[in-house]
Amino acid sequence: MSSSGTEPSAEHEGAMPLVAPHLRALRRRAALTLEAAARSAGLSPAHLSRLETGQRQPSLPMLLALARIYGTTVSELLGETVADRDAVVRAADMEPTAAGGWTYWQAGAPGRGMQALRVHVPYGSQGDIVRVHPGEEWLYVLKGRLRLRLGDTMHRLAPGDSAHFDSLTPHRIAAQDEGGVELLFVHTLLQSPTATLCLGPTPGETP
Repeated sequence: MSSSGTEPSAEHEGAMPLVAPHLRALRRRAALTLEAAARSAGLSPAHLSRLETGQRQPSLPMLLALARIYGTTVSELLGETVADRDAVVRAADMEPTAAGGWTYWQAGAPGRGMQALRVHVPYGSQGDIVRVHPGEEWLYVLKGRLRLRLGDTMHRLAPGDSAHFDSLTPHRIAAQDEGGVELLFVHTLLQSPTATLCLGPTPGETP
């Protein structure tokens, strides 16, 4: 049976009202007016006001933009409270994980607005997978040479080179040499499995 329309649904009560107060509080903590914050995020003041009062649900790109503007994380915007984590990750605690032919090591605590990885990309692995998703990516070449295609442009990166780009730009990562390439890799994306974001789809999924 459909709802009468006079009462908010349980889903509405459990989602948007929890987000809205944090959006407003963090904007004020950043000492930004509604107009200034909206302009920086590419929104109208009326739209941002509706987000802050719970009348509209923010999209992931909006959350990412507001988090950058307010100098915080998407998790804090959503009001998530996370147990204290160690700020330092020791090399001995970095367990390698293999997925899609790549090997990666978590170089930061899970569940934050940014995820940091050390990645080994073998030659010929996933070079034909094109990725497009919300967020930002930053990578730094540690060893070997990398072929990075951003849109229609191919870039060749050597050790010490880095790239920082919007993940909505179609991108493709591949090792240029038979010895593979090692990277430091940082990405931002809300609640997305690392393997799906960084390493491409698992077998049986459509890239």
